[in-house]
Amino acid sequence: MSLTKDSWRISLAGRLPRLAVSAHDLLVTWICWQALHHVRYAMLPIPPDYPLISLEVVIVLLAQGLVFRLVGLYQGLWRFASVPDLINILKSAVMGVLAITLGLGLYNRLDGVPRTVLALYPFALMGGLGLPRLVYRAWKDHQLGEVRGASAQRVLILGAGQAGEALLRDLLRNGAYQPVGFLDDARELHGTRVHGIRVLGGLDDANRVAKESAAKMLVIAMPSLDASSMQRVLAICEGTGLPFRKVPRLVDVLEGRSAPGALEEVAIDDLLGRKPITPDWKLIRGWLGGRAVLVTGAGGSIGSELCRQCARHGATKIALLEISEYSLLKAQADLHRAFPDVEIVPILGNCGDPALARRALELAQPDAVFHAAAYKQVPLLETQLREAVRNNALASETMIKASKAAGVGTFVLISTDKAVDPANTLGATKRLAEMLCQSADDLTSTRFVTVRFGNVLDSVGSVVPLFRDQIRAGGPVTVTDPDVTRYFMTIPEACQLIVQAAASAAHASIYTLDMGEPIAIRVLAEQMIRLAGKQPGRDIAIVYTGLRPGEKLHETLFHEEEAYRPTSHPKILQARAREVSAEALSKALVQLRQAVIDYDEDQIWRLLKTTVPEFSPDNPHESTDTIVQFPIREARNSR
Repeated sequence: MSLTKDSWRISLAGRLPRLAVSAHDLLVTWICWQALHHVRYAMLPIPPDYPLISLEVVIVLLAQGLVFRLVGLYQGLWRFASVPDLINILKSAVMGVLAITLGLGLYNRLDGVPRTVLALYPFALMGGLGLPRLVYRAWKDHQLGEVRGASAQRVLILGAGQAGEALLRDLLRNGAYQPVGFLDDARELHGTRVHGIRVLGGLDDANRVAKESAAKMLVIAMPSLDASSMQRVLAICEGTGLPFRKVPRLVDVLEGRSAPGALEEVAIDDLLGRKPITPDWKLIRGWLGGRAVLVTGAGGSIGSELCRQCARHGATKIALLEISEYSLLKAQADLHRAFPDVEIVPILGNCGDPALARRALELAQPDAVFHAAAYKQVPLLETQLREAVRNNALASETMIKASKAAGVGTFVLISTDKAVDPANTLGATKRLAEMLCQSADDLTSTRFVTVRFGNVLDSVGSVVPLFRDQIRAGGPVTVTDPDVTRYFMTIPEACQLIVQAAASAAHASIYTLDMGEPIAIRVLAEQMIRLAGKQPGRDIAIVYTGLRPGEKLHETLFHEEEAYRPTSHPKILQARAREVSAEALSKALVQLRQAVIDYDEDQIWRLLKTTVPEFSPDNPHESTDTIVQFPIREARNSR
């Protein structure tokens, strides 16, 4: 009984504000109707008496009240009254006069109702309903401004476009920040105001304006800037000596990587020249929609993002095969939270175990397998040859055989640019996995697809989190060589292109992703130091340690014997696979497995060099490596 009473009280408490607003609006309706009649009758020599309440007045209130409810006028809050609310009031007034005309026409054929009253009624009602709402919002904003007082952080906004205007509205509702002005390079905006906040000059005026306005933070509200423009804005922000943040891109908000209205630190990928990619979503959804997939290494950087991409684009069942207990639990929880309607099948174990591979495929019944499980740390694998071969090559063969036996439609091997001309253990073992895929494809059953790409920003164990930790510790930041370069992609765009390539792949195909231009690691380190609000060489030292075992100055994306041709997507090229002797490969694998069992690393080394003839580990540190352009860009530049 007490529970029922409490529920009734809570319900009543929630309805009271709306009941008060309804009573206010009906009172305003009554006042407008009475006032218009008295004004109209005042023009007559002998004005008649108009009753304060009558059946006619009741019909007016009922008709207008019904319109208020139908239009949804009480769904908005006075605290945030704005243009959409005024438009609703206009709709209510126009529809109201039509409803009143109909009601009174049926009641008394509008006998005694002045036409002037009907003509002026919508305008009077708009003013009567709109003005109190706007006054209430202004009063609440003023109250909030007083509460902020000196405790609010003074913010200067860079960019007076749509993103800047949306940011301003968010900041005005947030008691922690006080916007003091805008800066924008559009000269026609200088001196204008956005919601009362003035555009004080161009971006180059940031240093002067920040001092004059006593700003304590800069916020970059230009989410569509390209990398070169962002670098210029970053330099301007650094010149002020103030902390700075940026508003997230719309795509990051929509895909759940950023919260709406959040202020973020400028990320390193904002400065690396990566233009947004646009996959063929229709093709991807047509391939993935309603299907089941299995992802090995599902708890890793690439594996977990592949799971998200598959769930986002229509997969109804995703099996997670992962050797790390913690990574599996985290990946499962993240997917359950973001995609509650997708069936998640967690499988703990080593994908190189034939029994586990068969069991995983039985549980998942997948239409596609994404094989992302691999060891990838170049210097470490130079001293862990047996494990590199066992995990990167032999475990791949186990998944390949199991997938083919289970009748999987598509098997996608996640490879690396280091497999093109391998100079280290990682590259050689991944190239061997590529050869296994090619050899297993009989062009009639499972499609075996290989997708190559280079480094991904912020992946576990990559250079970006390493630099970040070193900067946080005060330095020094260690770079192997001043001239070393690498190709980089963001994790989401790499996975989008993987799925895109897989959706349209041919049998035994190898695809290379356009990684953009190679980036000097020295430049990457300098930019990350600046993003941390420090200066390279002054606040944080950069130390050059020399190339590590297995490392090259420059990676190559293309092999001279692989003829590349464009695909339907401009950032994906298809390579013509090099010839592989299936018989020789099969014989070498038998010997490799025995050498792994015997822990005979000398034999493993000899077999690896023999099986992957392009593997040349003797001179990996030569500085004669060349940077090869993405063929499509090269052809375009030559025109």
